Amino acid sequence: RSIATAAVEQDGMALRFALGPCRGDRGVVLAAVAQDGMALQFASEGCRADFHIVRTAVEQNGLSLCFAADALRGHFKLARLAVLQNGRALCFATPALKRNRSIVAVAAKAVAEE
Repeated sequence: RSIATAAVEQDGMALRFALGPCRGDRGVVLAAVAQDGMALQFASEGCRADFHIVRTAVEQNGLSLCFAADALRGHFKLARLAVLQNGRALCFATPALKRNRSIVAVAAKAVAEE
């Protein structure tokens, strides 16, 4: 675990080379997504359904919302964080959130500022 953690702290995408148990280790995955939110794609299903892990990932890279569990892609606070970081993350939110005026406004503002 310590070797995997050290590797992902340097390059979050190194999670792709980790063995299965490390991809499900909350500490390793948190370190990976804190360094590169897109590393969420290599995390276990359980980690992709973990609110704290997904929040960390979308704060680092809003586009990582696409790798979150479906239930979390529909979570208002997570979708808002994702579109604040990258307005284009709106396309990965659930249909209901794509129709939410507040989320759409935040996304439009974020895209306009890019």
